[in-house]
Amino acid sequence: MHWGVYSLLGRGEQVLFRERMNHDEYERLASRFNPKKFDADGWARAARDAGMKYAVLTTQHHDGFCLFDSARTEYCAPRTAAGRDFVAEYVQAFRREGLRVGLYCSLADWRFPAYFDGPEKDKEAFSAFRNYTFEQVRELCTNYGRIDLLWFDGGWPHDAVAWQSEKLDRMIRRHQPHVMINDRLHGGGCGNVNPVGKASLRARGYYDTAEQRPSGEQAVRRPIETVRTSRDSWWGYAKGDRQWKMPREAINLLSAASGRGANFLFNVGPKSDGTWPGPFRRILNETGRWLRVNGEAIYGSSEGILDVHTLGRTTVKGNALYLHVLYWPDREAIVHGLANRVRSVRILGTDATVRVQQGGLHVRLQGLPVRAPDRSCTVIRLNLDGPPREDPSVVHLWENGKKLDSLSDWARGRGTGT
Repeated sequence: MHWGVYSLLGRGEQVLFRERMNHDEYERLASRFNPKKFDADGWARAARDAGMKYAVLTTQHHDGFCLFDSARTEYCAPRTAAGRDFVAEYVQAFRREGLRVGLYCSLADWRFPAYFDGPEKDKEAFSAFRNYTFEQVRELCTNYGRIDLLWFDGGWPHDAVAWQSEKLDRMIRRHQPHVMINDRLHGGGCGNVNPVGKASLRARGYYDTAEQRPSGEQAVRRPIETVRTSRDSWWGYAKGDRQWKMPREAINLLSAASGRGANFLFNVGPKSDGTWPGPFRRILNETGRWLRVNGEAIYGSSEGILDVHTLGRTTVKGNALYLHVLYWPDREAIVHGLANRVRSVRILGTDATVRVQQGGLHVRLQGLPVRAPDRSCTVIRLNLDGPPREDPSVVHLWENGKKLDSLSDWARGRGTGT
């Protein structure tokens, strides 16, 4: 949730910098930012009903305005027109609904010339600015109880030595030893802190962020999160950006993230009155409906196996293989490469009977409904004789380093392409 005084202008969260606005003019927005319709409990209930398990709120974006009570600045919601600590209200409400709590922290603050000068030009000024940032992170780590994750951003163009990322990390973990920290503090993410040394390779207690793109191959095996906007581009409220993702598209993104073994963080830019735009609420309603039926294929699942692109994708959990069918195949679906025996099949949310014909590495699911039971994404659960496995003989044409000669018989029409 990207929220701040920029929501009053409705031109995205970076309007101060993108339009090179006068700082005094921009900071006067704080005297007008008084979102009387903000209801943290309503936000939390909506998130819970949509099937979410955690949330992240911008405590401060790159413009420097704080939604929390900071002793380091008067430029914060409790000391301006709103007179409220929105971070405190958010944390308490989301905890009450059983959701885990995340805080977004911007290392950048565009009000400070030292941020742009960097330590190379004015070491003393940059040190003072960095200490200001550290103290605000300390406030977040000590004033709001348990925090489950810290989502850093805004480190460019400086490196981890300039930011003293190791020192900040040690301070955070003294106060919140359990907290998960995203990759951007030590180096990684989308154009953020430049990594130095081995800290960016740590796995335990850290996770990767994939912004506006699917999760891909990782240098370090650690948890990963796919982060997407609910509109075409902007994270903060942008009234001119009317290209909302459709509910079906949001479900597809969630399914795709799970198929790659990633969490899915879906962004909204609340309006200046504290409410979520109507299209986003409709996305939540449909996603929540879908998860109430198909959530077992998402929660606690691992990345999928097999090439099932003609159907969609898979996730796995225990002895179950879940087919996320985006492209409904009519009466029969074919899965190739499964090493397990199929014990039973069920289309989630239906009582439909599915016949299974299994021979070699082919599984044929027969007697499917003509139309997809769920137009967004129908999930079929295959209960297997053990944890789902792809047969080691399977060759993927586009996989580097694989010999293709085992496909020769298939090409001659005598084999099954194992």
